[in-house]
Amino acid sequence: MAPAFLKAEYDERLRRVREVMRARGLDALILGDPSNINWLCGYDAWSFYTPQMMLVDLDRGPFWLGREMDAGAARFTTYLTPEQIIPYPETLVQRADTHPAAFLAIWIAEAGFASAKVGYESDVYYLSPRALEYLRDGLPKVEWIDADLLVNWVRLIKSEAEIATMREAARIAEIAMQTAWDGARPGVRQCDLMADVVAAQIRGTAEFGGDQTAIHPLILAGEAASTAHPMWNESPLEASQTVAFELGGCRKRYNVGLARTVHLGKPSQLLVDTAKAVEEGMNAVMDALRPDVLAGDVHAAWQKVLDRYGLEKKSRIGYSIGAAYAPDWGEHTLSFRPCEAVLVPENAVVHIILGMWMDGWGMELSETLHVTRSGCDRLANFPQHVHLVQS
Repeated sequence: MAPAFLKAEYDERLRRVREVMRARGLDALILGDPSNINWLCGYDAWSFYTPQMMLVDLDRGPFWLGREMDAGAARFTTYLTPEQIIPYPETLVQRADTHPAAFLAIWIAEAGFASAKVGYESDVYYLSPRALEYLRDGLPKVEWIDADLLVNWVRLIKSEAEIATMREAARIAEIAMQTAWDGARPGVRQCDLMADVVAAQIRGTAEFGGDQTAIHPLILAGEAASTAHPMWNESPLEASQTVAFELGGCRKRYNVGLARTVHLGKPSQLLVDTAKAVEEGMNAVMDALRPDVLAGDVHAAWQKVLDRYGLEKKSRIGYSIGAAYAPDWGEHTLSFRPCEAVLVPENAVVHIILGMWMDGWGMELSETLHVTRSGCDRLANFPQHVHLVQS
C-alpha cells in the first residue's frame, strides 16, 4: 500500500496551508478532522474513534499524533518519516483518569511549542472538549487561537490530481445509481436493494475499486421521502411509490454525490410538474455557476425557477465536496443559499442537491460539478429525468 498521491502533491498542499498560517501569525496548527489529516499527508485508517491529531508547524512537520496501534498505517499511507509519527501508549486508550491529550501535550511542549501561538479546529466532530481541556492544561503558556476551517478553505480549490480522482469517483457513482435504478421494483426490500448498491460502491470498476462514501447511502421511499435523510429499513418498495436515492462514489476518500428519483408506476401530475421544475432549476444553476460568481447569485438562479412554478425549498442547495470520512462529505466551507456573499473559485468542486421534500412524498436531483474556467462540468454522466418503472 502507498500514499494516494505523489509526494509533490502533499508538499504543495502543506505549502498552501503554511502560507495561511503565517498570514494569521500562527506558529503551529492542531487538526482533529481526519479529512484534513488525510488531505495534508495521505493518512488513511478507521482510527479516528480514539483521539488522533496532526500538528502542522512552519518548517519541520507535519506530525501525526495518534494511537500506537495505528502508527503502522501512518508508515504505509504517508510519506512521513519516523520522527514525524508520534504514537501515544495503548494504556491511555479510553481511561477515565487521564487522556491521550495529556501525553501529547508533553510532546508538543518538548517539541518547542510550550509558549507558541497555536491554532486549533474548534468545531469538528473528532476533537473533543475533553481533549482540548487536557491540551490546555498541559500547555498553560500557549496562546490558543481559533483556526477552525483554515485547512478546509485551502482545500476548496482542487488540483488536477484531485479532479482526476473525483472523476473516478463519479464513475463509481454512476454504477451505484444504475444498480439502484435496475433493482427498484415493487416487493424488493429496501435493505436488499441497498446491499447491492453498497456492494457496487465498494466494487467500483474493473480498473479501480471504491471506498466507503462519507455519507451513508440514502433511500427515500414513499412517506419517508418527505424528509431529507432517512435510513433504509426492511420494508418492501410499493407500487405507486416515488423513491429518491442519494448515493455517490468514493475513490481514495474523495466523494462525489449523486441523487436521482424513481417512480414505481404511473406518475402523478404533481410529480411530473415538480420534476420539470427541478430539472429546469438544475440547468439554471449550471448556467449560472462559473468562477468569481457569488454563491448567492447561483442560488438566485434556482429561486427564480421555483418562483415561476410556485414551489418552495427552505434549505441550501449545495456545498463544496471532496476528501472526507463519515459522517459528512461536505467541506463545511462554500454553501449555496440566499445572499451568500462568497465568490466561487475556479477548480472548486460542489455538490448541488435539489431535494424537494413534500407532504407525504419527495424527490431529489443532484450533480457534483467542477467549476472550470468557462463555467462548470458535470463529473457524473447519468440521466436526470425521473426513472419510471412500470409495475
